[in-house]
Amino acid sequence: MKLKLLDLFCGAGGASVGYAQAGFAVTGVDINPQPRYPFEFIQADALDYPLSGYDVIHASPPCQRYSAANRGLGNCESYPDLIAPIRNRLIESGAEYVIENVVGAPLCVPIMLCGSSFGLTSTAGWLRRHRYFELSTVVLGVPECRHPPGHSIGVYGNGTNSHHREKLGRNVRLEEQKQAMGIDWMTRKELCQSIPPAYTRWIGKQLLDTPA
Repeated sequence: MKLKLLDLFCGAGGASVGYAQAGFAVTGVDINPQPRYPFEFIQADALDYPLSGYDVIHASPPCQRYSAANRGLGNCESYPDLIAPIRNRLIESGAEYVIENVVGAPLCVPIMLCGSSFGLTSTAGWLRRHRYFELSTVVLGVPECRHPPGHSIGVYGNGTNSHHREKLGRNVRLEEQKQAMGIDWMTRKELCQSIPPAYTRWIGKQLLDTPA
């Protein structure tokens, strides 16, 4: 029987797909409807949804409070700090847990994963997408972030960026962003808020291979 994993703040399911590929039975929870979410979905608030009955819980609280863009604008404080409240809930649940967020988020001894850690690439260039993960279980052999030669692409906004236009002579197309992320079922907005499944597939395999 597969172990059960709950994906809080699941969005359209990038993280969930990675965990399913690793071998978990996945359920997603999000406060907003997610019509393209590919597994069992429950529309609910992650801050009060019951957590019992799951072996592992993943949480990706909204990152606006910690993002570099909002720090630059000086408006971070206008967004809620959800990491501490969700961490407390996860610890109290007794399940193994993973919390994901962006560079600058207040995570405890996180590991960092990047598209270059997994060779993620597209016809426009390789994927530069740093994400940090706090895990309740220590994992070893974290794949290194090795930025290869050549053009890198990001996944955000509408694909417009002066860096892309300078290097490519054009904007990055949505299909190229999907190719780099390993995701083919999302809108651009959903894609920009997602995690490449390769990240959580690797984490999930480490959790399954780590003795309880």
